Amino acid sequence: MERNILISVLVILLLLLAGDYNMAQQRFPKPEFESGYEQPDPATPEPRSVELEFFDVIVLLAVLALGAWLALRKRSRKGILWLSVFSLVYFGFYRNGCICSIGAIQNVALSIFDPTYAISFTALAFFLIPLIFALFFGRIFCGTACPLGVIQDLVVIRPVSLPSWVRKTLGFIPVIYLGLAVLFAATGTDFIICRYDPFIGIFRMDGKFLMIFLGITFLLLGMFFARPYCRVFCPYGLILGWMSRFSRWHLTITPSECIQCKLCKDSCPFDAIEIPVEKEYRTPEVSRKHLRRFVLYLALIPVLTLLGGWIGTRSHIFLSRAHPDVALAELMITRPELKADIDNLDIQTFLQSGKSFDQLVEEASVIRGRFRRGGMALGGFIGLALGVFLLNQVVFRTREDYEPHKGDCFSCGRCMEFCPVDKS
Repeated sequence: MERNILISVLVILLLLLAGDYNMAQQRFPKPEFESGYEQPDPATPEPRSVELEFFDVIVLLAVLALGAWLALRKRSRKGILWLSVFSLVYFGFYRNGCICSIGAIQNVALSIFDPTYAISFTALAFFLIPLIFALFFGRIFCGTACPLGVIQDLVVIRPVSLPSWVRKTLGFIPVIYLGLAVLFAATGTDFIICRYDPFIGIFRMDGKFLMIFLGITFLLLGMFFARPYCRVFCPYGLILGWMSRFSRWHLTITPSECIQCKLCKDSCPFDAIEIPVEKEYRTPEVSRKHLRRFVLYLALIPVLTLLGGWIGTRSHIFLSRAHPDVALAELMITRPELKADIDNLDIQTFLQSGKSFDQLVEEASVIRGRFRRGGMALGGFIGLALGVFLLNQVVFRTREDYEPHKGDCFSCGRCMEFCPVDKS
């Protein structure tokens, strides 16, 4: 019944769009050519209508609300699983992985630093709504709504657990990736999250061989190292993890009092379960040792921040070469003979644009100045994150039960099935 209603709504919207399109055709007819030329179909698909974009937002809200209910109240792993499959089909294969909350990071960054760019309501909604849900209910988006996470979640077969220091080291990579993505988006260089999305080619059944190969590689690796992209690269997951640490309500392993049966200890394929820490562990000797390290790491935070900012500033020339205008200006300065190379499309396109070489150099200089400031911010951000990361290694709280780590838990509900305690 619900499926028929959904199909009916989509059909009505498509008919409305078809009517608008026909009116546009009558008002702006195609030009007549006497040479027999046939106008090709556009390679880029038509923009999605405003109505359907709002519908996407409604679907996202519905999935997140239902996911929060299934995880926190219903405590149903099966319900979460089927909801995630729906999200994979709708947001992944039907919507071709776009619009994407992960890629929306770049839209937000560009809208902040470029006054000429106006972010769409849909992109802003897809960026903010999962963060708001994470602040109250944990990473519900990762477990139920994200097609990139779901497609990896479904292939987990025999997950292995890596040493803690390896997981923590790999977990720092998203910090660097997030910083670079924001820098390149803010300077108008590129949307690297979208360009190097390993699953977009699978969702669209089309793409470069290298990216499809990368997506398949992630899925094969994910059979043993569960959700590799989510845990090692995803920049949006990093932000969700920060928000989820402060979640008011969060998925719990046991519905009531933990009986210390330890059945859930190895139930999480993502190593997100924290084991109990007894009060006796906080001996005077251990406390003094951790206090000294805490003071040292706390003092290192401003040092690492300043050092990172300095390194980022010094790296701005290298980073700015990713921008096409800067790369083209350097190429024409270092190899002026290429101006006569008719096979170099970049140079020939520039020569035909009517812009002078001096204008190109001036624009490249302005862009490089942005990278100088952005590189300082990027380096300072990475240094600050490194300092906080070190500080967290000596900060812990006493735990008497097995609990999911609020920042790392994907709210998939697997651990709940291992708990024998009935809800009282």
